[in-house]
Amino acid sequence: MIRQPVVVVLGHVDSGKTSLLDKIRGTAVQAREAGGITQHIGASFFPLDVIKDICGRLFDKFGAQLKVPGLLVIDTPGHEVFSNLRIRGGSAADIAIVVIDVNKGFEAQTYESIEILKNRKVPFLIALNKIDMIKGWRDSKSNLIIESLKKQDKSVIEELDKKIYDVVGVLSRIGFESEAFYRITNFRKQVAIIPVSARTGEGIAELLAMLIGLTQQYLQKKLEVSDFTKGIILEVKEEEGLGITANTILLDGKLRQGDEIILAKKNGAVITKVKALLLPKPLDEMRDPRDKFVAVSEVSAAIGVKIVSPDMDGVLAGMPLYVIRERNEINKLKELLESEIKSLIIDTDKVGITLKCDTLGSLEAIVDMLKDAKIPIRKADIGAVTRHDVIEASTVKEDDRYLGVILAFNTKVLQDAEEEANSRSIKIFKENIIYNLIRIYTEWVEEEKKREESYIFSQITLPSKFRIMKGFVFRKSKPAVVGVEILEGRIRQKSQVMNEEGKDIGLIHQIQDKGVTLQEATKGMQVAISMQEPTVGRQIDEDNTLYTYPKNEHVNMLLEKFRNRLSEEEIHLLNEIIEKRRKVEALYGYNVEL
Repeated sequence: MIRQPVVVVLGHVDSGKTSLLDKIRGTAVQAREAGGITQHIGASFFPLDVIKDICGRLFDKFGAQLKVPGLLVIDTPGHEVFSNLRIRGGSAADIAIVVIDVNKGFEAQTYESIEILKNRKVPFLIALNKIDMIKGWRDSKSNLIIESLKKQDKSVIEELDKKIYDVVGVLSRIGFESEAFYRITNFRKQVAIIPVSARTGEGIAELLAMLIGLTQQYLQKKLEVSDFTKGIILEVKEEEGLGITANTILLDGKLRQGDEIILAKKNGAVITKVKALLLPKPLDEMRDPRDKFVAVSEVSAAIGVKIVSPDMDGVLAGMPLYVIRERNEINKLKELLESEIKSLIIDTDKVGITLKCDTLGSLEAIVDMLKDAKIPIRKADIGAVTRHDVIEASTVKEDDRYLGVILAFNTKVLQDAEEEANSRSIKIFKENIIYNLIRIYTEWVEEEKKREESYIFSQITLPSKFRIMKGFVFRKSKPAVVGVEILEGRIRQKSQVMNEEGKDIGLIHQIQDKGVTLQEATKGMQVAISMQEPTVGRQIDEDNTLYTYPKNEHVNMLLEKFRNRLSEEEIHLLNEIIEKRRKVEALYGYNVEL
């Protein structure tokens, strides 16, 4: 016996995820009238008969007998619920629909969704939504996109193809082959793109048929039901008159009122009894807080159900639930849960960032992405950002200021933590979109490194060659003030100066042009410079050629780290300076081969 596959709907804000779900539900109700679909907690069950009515003759193309009993579609779209649909090393979701706005293409959460699906090895389809917004689109009054395409002008088809190939291009760059579903040659290797409209319903039939066909063909083994009862806690929430309850997706076996279950809390496993199993009343919109549930004595996988039980406070969303059938199973199940918590929560003393999240699901997803980006993690945990987190980040900052930070996803920062962060100048990145959280952190690191590099570069003496002009000695000593012409490179204030024999002359104290002080002067400019150390007529004189030269420790830095900031002429000049300077300092620029 096989269960219905669990389907999640992902995509960027405003791509039409909720509208698409509403349209699928609405189409199902119209196809079978009231009662066609069953409302679960956090999910809708679409029986195969209802889907067949929507898809009509499309199913004939699959040939094989359909065994999947239907589809269990998670009602809350987005990564928050999906990230909690986790099982060790993968996902409890069997297949996903990634919704993309046809006119906007890939957006932040599209990338994020596909990254999480990739990490959790979940197959997916692309629903290219809002095709009715393509200029010139004609509504065919059919829920079959194949029929709609026949009624469109050539220019509309060309525009749709362009949009499809934009998506194909992006998917290719991130490692997926894809194609419009009606041009696919190998469904095992290529991601199917289904053009749809959540407004008109076009493409809904093909989308559902593809979901059934793919799960039937490639996921049948995963869908086989066993006697071992397990589920995933999607959300723990307080309900009026019921107390703290757990919205659960049951993935395997049967769950009964009175069953003993084992759940995970942060400090370990807890055993409790199922006091009640609740489902929504049929076709109840779930907006009326009074009398919205109906109690049942037993449920079978796969189903979304609300569990009422004592000792639910602190139960972790994103963790498994197991039913205890034999007393000798308890220790093994406890170990399973506790080892899973330990595998997700990171607590080390290494130099790395601190991550705090709302749920274990989002924690796991972000940790995976940080590891992919090779960002070291010191601590990863659930809950609010505390003062202790800030103090730990401050310790890290002493070793690496880019890692002495806190990433907070969908969780609050306690007031004393905020105050401590301000006093210690610890940066806290707060976001409720995973992709954006990692992006704003990496962009900040990039920006800060650029700023730091620019500062370091601004403090380094750059190679230059300049000549003291005849008739432009304004003062002979203390300081010597002379007019110079820059022949090559750039001179800066506080630059070290040497003569043609490589001997040190002193520092450029100030640079002026027509009475205006400059930080830097470049090739071709004629400026006045002042130097405290030399005296005109002794160490320097009119018509002398002089050089500015970097400190020994800066030579390699210029030729490696900052090479892209120097011109070829400046690099050539630096080599000339190294050769001259080595006459008085043998190890100057010791790593440079001339």
